[in-house]
Amino acid sequence: MNEPPEQPAAATKAAAKKAVTKKATAKKATANAKKTAAEKTAASRTVAKKTAAKKTAPKAPAKKAPAEQTPARKPESRVAMVRRARRINRELAELYPYAHPELDFTNPFELLVATVLSAQTTDLRVNQTTPRLFAVCPTPEDMAAMDPERLEELIRPTGFFRAKTKSLLGLSAALRDRFGGEVPGRLEDLVTLPGVGRKTANVVLGNAFGVPGITVDTHFGRLARRFGWTTAEDAEKVEADVAEIFPKSEWTMLSHRVVFHGRRVCHSRKPACGACPIAPLCPAYGEGETDPEKAKKLLKYELGGQPGQRLKPPPGYPGKPAPPMAPSVAAS
Repeated sequence: MNEPPEQPAAATKAAAKKAVTKKATAKKATANAKKTAAEKTAASRTVAKKTAAKKTAPKAPAKKAPAEQTPARKPESRVAMVRRARRINRELAELYPYAHPELDFTNPFELLVATVLSAQTTDLRVNQTTPRLFAVCPTPEDMAAMDPERLEELIRPTGFFRAKTKSLLGLSAALRDRFGGEVPGRLEDLVTLPGVGRKTANVVLGNAFGVPGITVDTHFGRLARRFGWTTAEDAEKVEADVAEIFPKSEWTMLSHRVVFHGRRVCHSRKPACGACPIAPLCPAYGEGETDPEKAKKLLKYELGGQPGQRLKPPPGYPGKPAPPMAPSVAAS
């Protein structure tokens, strides 16, 4: 039997070396594969943990959008304020073409007395009281001669009757002794009478003598501040501020219109903003009731279908006359 020929020694060594290299390469490939698999497994675990953390972590509250802020009112120039004020006066003139003094009188003396009595009470109560009073003492001479207790009884329904009696007796005597029984037509003279201040004097001058004057009562002062015509609380300062805005020829009727509006619409505690025709011109809009139907129920006197304050209203007044005083109150 023939035996294979022997291979050379060098060939044998090369084959052995090749086998070793092949084995090492295979082992390295296996190690690399294991390492890659391990890395993939670790990466998968990391992703899984992050996903779980996202699911279990509490959600942060969503950021709220900033609330819309009411834009601040731009500062009003003096010229713009005057224009707006005069437009308000024109609007009030259209709303109250029948505006008038709400005290019943037939001469300057009656108006002077009625205005003094109107302090701390309503014009209605004064109008219900003065018919009996003027029937007993129609002139300054008659009133100056009145028994104080009798005068107190006649004016008792108006309140503060003792202080008012003192003022009426004093001004009546002054008219008799210093002015010949006539009411003077100058502010400088009127304010020297007992119980007569600028407000009373302007009422008498504007409505009995046709001399323009601004009457600053509680209603006028309140609305002048709401309208932005003044910031003053003092009546004389309010009068001075408003006088600079309007021509003198408008002063008396402006007073009536503003007071009318204050008594009927722009009340002290709850203005009827939703029923106010001049609301677009008023910086204080919103201080009162803005719902139109609710605001309409707040209207007073002729605007609310109720009687006015005068027992004898002037021609053209669209409301009902006020009723006379009840007999029981008149006799008290």
